[in-house]
Amino acid sequence: MNPSITGKPLQLKQLRIRDSFWSSYIHRVRDVVVPYQWEALNDRIAGAEPSHAIKNLKITAGLEQGEFHGMVFQDSDVAKWLEAVGYLLENESDPELERVADELIEIIAAAQMDDGYLNTYFTIKEPNQRWTNLAECHELYCAGHWIEAGVAYYQGTGKRKLLDVCCKLADCIDQTFGPEPGKMIGYDGHQEVELALVKLYRATSNEKYLKLSQFFIDVRGQEPNFYQEQFKQRNGSVHFPFLDIASNLSYSQAHLPVRLQETAEGHAVRAVYMYTAMADIALETGDEELLTACRRLWSNIVEKRMYITGSIGSMAHGESFTLDYDLPNDSAYAETCASIGLILFAQRMLQIEPRSEYADVLERALYNTVISGMSQDGKRFFYVNPLEVWPDACEHNHTFSHVKPQRQEWFGCACCPPNIARLLASLNRYVFTVQGRTLYTHLYVGGDLNAELDGRQLMWKTESDLPWKGEVRFEYIGQSADEFTMALRIPDWCEGASVKINGETVSIEGSIVDGYARLTREWQQGDRIELSLPMTVKRMKAHPSVRAAAGKTALQRGPIVYCAEEADNGADLHLLSLSGGKEFEARFEPELLGGVVTITTTGMRKKQADWDGRLYHVDKPAEEIPAALKFIPYYAWANRGRGEMAVWIKE
Repeated sequence: MNPSITGKPLQLKQLRIRDSFWSSYIHRVRDVVVPYQWEALNDRIAGAEPSHAIKNLKITAGLEQGEFHGMVFQDSDVAKWLEAVGYLLENESDPELERVADELIEIIAAAQMDDGYLNTYFTIKEPNQRWTNLAECHELYCAGHWIEAGVAYYQGTGKRKLLDVCCKLADCIDQTFGPEPGKMIGYDGHQEVELALVKLYRATSNEKYLKLSQFFIDVRGQEPNFYQEQFKQRNGSVHFPFLDIASNLSYSQAHLPVRLQETAEGHAVRAVYMYTAMADIALETGDEELLTACRRLWSNIVEKRMYITGSIGSMAHGESFTLDYDLPNDSAYAETCASIGLILFAQRMLQIEPRSEYADVLERALYNTVISGMSQDGKRFFYVNPLEVWPDACEHNHTFSHVKPQRQEWFGCACCPPNIARLLASLNRYVFTVQGRTLYTHLYVGGDLNAELDGRQLMWKTESDLPWKGEVRFEYIGQSADEFTMALRIPDWCEGASVKINGETVSIEGSIVDGYARLTREWQQGDRIELSLPMTVKRMKAHPSVRAAAGKTALQRGPIVYCAEEADNGADLHLLSLSGGKEFEARFEPELLGGVVTITTTGMRKKQADWDGRLYHVDKPAEEIPAALKFIPYYAWANRGRGEMAVWIKE
C-alpha cells in the first residue's frame, strides 16, 4: 500500500448537501438537536436525567463551587457536542451558535491544568489518582474526544483556542506515555485517543502525535499486561466492579497484540474505535500488517457478528460481541454508538481501498440503526437498538431491562445523542472520496460538489431520490472540460443497475471494479449521468447458523430494512407469518412518519383458540387466518407510542 495514492475524504465545505431525505436530518441537528442537547448538558430539560457536564467544567475552572456528578466520562458528552458544532459552523455560519461555543471554550481553557491535563472527574474528585486506573476510568477516552472537538472547531471556524488547549493536552499525554525511560508503557481502557491523535497530526503536521497513536496501538495486549500491573499497584480497587475490566482483557481488546487478533471481541464501541485508528495508522504509514488485521477483523464483523440493520454488539453485559452468529433479536444491545463506530471504520477502509463492501455496510448502518437512534422530533434517543420488542417483557424481565420500547429524553450515560449529532453534522465527509483522477461515490446524497481532483477544480451537481426511489442524476458543472473517472457504487441490494450519459445508455458490464462502475471520459460542462438502481422488496434470510432468525424472513427495499409494528398489525406479532408467493406492494405515504414507503402484503395470523385455561396441550393444531400485514422502515419505529416491533417474521 502506498499512502500517497490512498483516497481522501472531502472537506465539509466542498459538498453542500441538498437532499430530499438527508437535508431534513441535518437541519434538525442544527435547529433542534444541538440546541436541545445544550439545554440537557446544562440540566435545563424538565424530567430528563441531569447531566452536570457543564457544571463540572465550571467547578473545575473555579467559576462555581460544588462536587463532581455524573459518569467518569461525563466530559466526553460536552466534547462531542462541541465537535458537532464545529462541523455545523464549517457547513454554514451561525454567529449565535459560535458565540455560545466560544464562551464554552473559555471555560474549558480555564479548566485545563498548567501541565495540560484536562479531566473534570479527576481534577475535582480524585486529584491524586491521575492515570492510575486506565482500564476503567476513561481519561484518554475523554482526551480523545476533546482533541476531536478541537480539530473540528479549528477547521470549522479557523479559531485556534480550543486546538491549542488540545495540543497542550496531547503534549501532556506524550510526556506521560511512551517507550522512553520514565514514561508509562500503557494504554487506555476505552479506545478513542488513538484516532483523535491521527486527526491532530493531520491538522498540525506534528509527527509526534502520529507516533503516540502508533505507540498506543502497538503496546496494547503486550505482556506483562498493563491493566493487571496497575490493578496490583492500586491494591485491587475498581471503579466498575460488575465488569472486572482489569482481568477480562478481551473486553477492551487487550487480550492479544492487535495484529494477532482474529475476531471482534469485547465492548463493541471500543473495538470499532480501535479498528478505525488501526486503519488510520495503516493509511498514514503503509503498515501492511496492520491493514491485514483490519481486513480480518472487518470480515469477522460483517460476515458473522453484524445484525441486518448494521448494528453490532449482541450482549448487554459489557455491551459486547459474543460469538459468531449469536445475534438475538429481543435482547440485542446494538448500541447506537457502535454502529457509528462501524461507519467510521468503513470510511477509513474506503480511503485505503475503495471497495463497495465497505460502503454497503456504511449505508446499512446509517439508514437503519443510526437514524433509528433519534426520534423524529430530535428530542428523544435510543441507546439500544433491538430487532424485536415486547414492551411488557422489557418492564418485567430483567433479561430485557436494557431494551426500551420508547426513546428516552436523556441518559445518565449519554454518549449516543451527541454521537448522532456529530455524525449527521459531518455527513458530507462520507459521500465521496477522491483518489488520483477518480471520484468515488459511496452514498447517493443530493448536493453541490466543488472540490479538487488531482489539483484541478471539480464541480458536480447531484440529485438523488434515495432511499425511496433508485434514481440518481449527476450534472457536470465545471467551467472547463476535464478527463477523469466517475466511480459509481453499485449497491449490494441492487440488481440490474443501468447508466445513461447524456440520454444514451452506456453498458457498465466490464467496467465494474470492486463494486464501482468506472466511467472514464472527458467531461464537458452540462454532461449528465443518470444512474438507475432498481428497488424491489427483497425477502432476506440469515445464515443458517443464526438461530434467532431460523425459519424467519426480514424485508428490505433499497438500503432500508423494514419492521412490523403493533400500531399497524395489532399485538402479538409473534403470531404473524409471511406467505410464500404473495406479492408485496410498496407505496409512499407522505403523511406517515414524515413520509415513508411502506410495504403491505397478505400473510397469516395464528388464532388463539380456546385452550380451556391450559398452558400446554397435546398436539393442538393452530388455526391460521389471512391477515393484512404492513411494514414500515425500521428507523421509524417507536414514533407512534408504545407497542411491539419485529424485524424478523416467521415464514
